[in-house]
Amino acid sequence: MSKGRSTNHQERIDIVLYCLAHDHDYRKTAEQYQVSYHQVYQWVKKYKEHGPDAWQDGRGRKKAEEELTESDRQKLEMKKLEYENERLRAENAFLKKLHELQRRRV
Repeated sequence: MSKGRSTNHQERIDIVLYCLAHDHDYRKTAEQYQVSYHQVYQWVKKYKEHGPDAWQDGRGRKKAEEELTESDRQKLEMKKLEYENERLRAENAFLKKLHELQRRRV
């Protein structure tokens, strides 16, 4: 079993097209491009289901302000407010504890 290597988007497309051109010979494709058999199989499967943009799923990318719908904007604002509220609660609890400790010293 080969260890595999990092590939970019265009390399993956080339690998998948090579595999499809050679009657789904995953082993030969894996050896030819020095990637793992399992990875070739998964790439071909994704390519068949979603086309050449299958590997660009956008995870971890935030939407631009213009791309947000009104409900998305409201949800984002609500999350910001909830975060701020939690931060203020923690700060309040900290200050209460600090005040109590200072009172005990006197």
